[in-house]
Amino acid sequence: MHLHSTHSVAVSLLADVDPRDALPPLTAYFVMRVGRLPLAPYFPPGDESLAKAVGALAGEHHAVLLANHGPVVAGTSLENAQYATEELEETAKLFLMLRGQAIRPLTPAEVSDLRARYNLR
Repeated sequence: MHLHSTHSVAVSLLADVDPRDALPPLTAYFVMRVGRLPLAPYFPPGDESLAKAVGALAGEHHAVLLANHGPVVAGTSLENAQYATEELEETAKLFLMLRGQAIRPLTPAEVSDLRARYNLR
């Protein structure tokens, strides 16, 4: 599923996000439905290099944020991809709302526990 959802696109425009994981683990459902969110470099829409960049990340991630563009999310069904996309967009919205505030994301131990508990990669 690929959308141009406002908050996700806004995050894809930020210069200071971690390209290995563009959003922090703010909620359990983000970790469970999206996991890590790598940022693919910018290429023009339809460019073969964009497809290759997404393909290289898709082997380890089922969601990728395209720089200056938006998210691409896969799921075991269209419904699961939709739920993950909605969770990604809401987490992006929270992230933007909280910029400049002291936040308390999930700790690495809490994220590891969720991954083990729900058999997530």
